[in-house]
Amino acid sequence: MLKIAFDLIYAHPLPEGHRFPMLKYELIPLQLKHEGVITDENLFSPDILDEEWVLMTHEKGYWERLKHLQLSYQEERRTGFPLSAQLVERELRIAKGTIDGCHFAMAHGVAFNIAGGTHHAGTNWGEGFCLLNDQAIAANYLINKKLASSILIIDLDVHQGNGTAQIFEKEPKVFTFSMHGEKNFPFRKEQSDLDIGLADGTSDDEYLAILKEKLPQLFAQVQPDLVFYLAGVDVLATDKLGKLSLTKEACQQRDKMVFQACQSRGIPVQVSMGGGYSPNIKDIVDAHCTTFKVANEIYF
Repeated sequence: MLKIAFDLIYAHPLPEGHRFPMLKYELIPLQLKHEGVITDENLFSPDILDEEWVLMTHEKGYWERLKHLQLSYQEERRTGFPLSAQLVERELRIAKGTIDGCHFAMAHGVAFNIAGGTHHAGTNWGEGFCLLNDQAIAANYLINKKLASSILIIDLDVHQGNGTAQIFEKEPKVFTFSMHGEKNFPFRKEQSDLDIGLADGTSDDEYLAILKEKLPQLFAQVQPDLVFYLAGVDVLATDKLGKLSLTKEACQQRDKMVFQACQSRGIPVQVSMGGGYSPNIKDIVDAHCTTFKVANEIYF
């Protein structure tokens, strides 16, 4: 059964000015249910993550400042959010949803977090709407629990996963791969194990050709026990922050490549949704829903 952690934005709303970019988290499950792709049985609501797992990834000083709402003005501005207890709780639930998703993926092949993909958060900073790095926290959880000894993170958001790269720069059990817009945010990049920086305006054919070449090489090199996939749809040509020129069809083919690579090798994959900032919310929701539908077709 396809299991999906859904964001508790209903219970923990964001300030009014931040509603539009987060509206997709409400609309994605509604659209999937409307189309009959999922039912309420597919959805689960994560609890709050115990802070011991936060501290496996993030520095204690940063976590304490975040938890007690004591980030400096500069730190808070860097996150892009007005800091609140509700926001911190939401981040903890997102990270727990990604951990829970790993267990579901190991049982069923694939699992989703409708939120997540908070890849700009580093060990001691938040940035770009990311406060805690959900997939990094989950990867360290798996390593600590001895549930995985080799992990591959496939980050196909249009922005480099700088926080994830920094967190795992000295961890040989986690291989970080980021394919992103070279001239896009963050303007100070960290070094992933493999970075592919794309030129502005990169087209469908070029993008898919690179991914088709690199994925088999990565799986052969890393031999992962589990894959984390960050499936941002800010690669679309319609995205106001993306700078690439991908169509929805290419985004669908991208997802299909990743899921088929994992499924054919029997490797579980946890998916966090990442970014999407097209002016028309329908473009964002359609592209994200397609990711769910592609996985459902391949695995179930």
